[in-house]
Amino acid sequence: MHINTPPISLLTDASEGERIEVTAADPVRVTSGNPVQESIASIGFDRLAASLIRRDLEAVIRIFREFGLFVFSERSVDPLRDRFYFRMDFKHCRCMSHVSKEYITMKALILVGGFGTRLRPLTLSVPKPLVDFANKPMILHQIEALKAVGVTEVVLAINYQPEVMLSFLKEYEAKLGIKITCSQETEPLGTAGPLALARDKLVDESGEPFFVLNSDVISEYPFKEIMEFHKAHGGEASIMVTKVDEPSKYGVVVTEESTGRVERFVEKPKIFVGNKINAGIYLLNPSVLDRIELRPTSIEKEIFPKIAAEKKLFAMVLPGFWMDVGQPRDYITGLRLYLDSLKKKSPQRLMTGPNIMGNVLVHESAKIGDGCLIGPDVAIGPGCVIESGVRLSRCTVMRGARVKNHSCISGSIVGWHSTVGQWARVENMTILGEDVHVGDEVYSNGGVILPHKEIKTNILKPEIVM
Repeated sequence: MHINTPPISLLTDASEGERIEVTAADPVRVTSGNPVQESIASIGFDRLAASLIRRDLEAVIRIFREFGLFVFSERSVDPLRDRFYFRMDFKHCRCMSHVSKEYITMKALILVGGFGTRLRPLTLSVPKPLVDFANKPMILHQIEALKAVGVTEVVLAINYQPEVMLSFLKEYEAKLGIKITCSQETEPLGTAGPLALARDKLVDESGEPFFVLNSDVISEYPFKEIMEFHKAHGGEASIMVTKVDEPSKYGVVVTEESTGRVERFVEKPKIFVGNKINAGIYLLNPSVLDRIELRPTSIEKEIFPKIAAEKKLFAMVLPGFWMDVGQPRDYITGLRLYLDSLKKKSPQRLMTGPNIMGNVLVHESAKIGDGCLIGPDVAIGPGCVIESGVRLSRCTVMRGARVKNHSCISGSIVGWHSTVGQWARVENMTILGEDVHVGDEVYSNGGVILPHKEIKTNILKPEIVM
């Protein structure tokens, strides 16, 4: 199929601008990367946009995607570039842009960590970042948010099942148009050592800062805001902090109120020194890597205090909700906060109806029977079947699970492809692993049920069923 397009003028609402001119004397192959393909006899457009083109085809692809086209060169790209100029030559197409000095952070490191023991039995089936949260893997929430602010490469710092992670995320790599790689530790390196290990993946000639995230953190991910904050203060590192009610349980970040500059860290203070704690989201200049040795190191205890002492570390209070969902009780709380946020920002994604109470997220492929009462704070995943007369509150029902007639689930997690029998009652932080079968009329008052188990008798007090 061939299409002739007239010159196109495309304008965005970006506050900073640049002019891009694309001309083609002869047809240029257009493809999505699949064997499809269309030619364009002539294209020309002006565009105002901030920091569109960086180091590869990704930006050009984004330009064309806005009007339904994807550009892929028939021959290799020969980029000539420096910090502020980019030139790309196609077979018959030249694209030149004077790139704004405004940076866009292009890379991120996610600290995936180890075995996820606190989220067992769920992590006996998949690595912790792949555990479903609000109907998608935890880590996918972060990757999508990073993609939204222009990140094109995500590095996963991992020491457990990297092949499982990469195999699963390959599908999303293609869907999102973002590169996902692993940096594998041969021994646990703490929270700073992984940065040294992944140095070559994080640093390039641009000298731009990069994100570092804790994979357990669920929030509204205000990445754009921290990018602006980082640029404004001109320091070496920015960290996000969140306010808590009981700071004595945490390490407190003491800051200068007017600027956000970090003055010191106080571990579990006995007297009140502040209520801000580290939220596990950082934006760091490459120079921070020069401070980190390739050995087990804590970025919170060994690296950040040194940067703070030099008055180069700044903290931004994270807007919206925040929760470390690395253990079941916090997972359930995090789901409530997430659904509250979703109601404010995208209420159309939540289910409504006479049998729905509060915030309920239901995948479009799930089936719900008559006479159910669902909510508040419930997530029902893909392919789930909720039969008639079921009562669900403060719980997650993961992909492929079935909840039979007239059963009741509260404050619990039902793992993938598990079954809860009719008239059963599951509550008090019961965690069902993958493919667990709870019999009819069985009562579970808390506990951890390992994958592939069948529960035929009541569990009267929390226990581990192996």
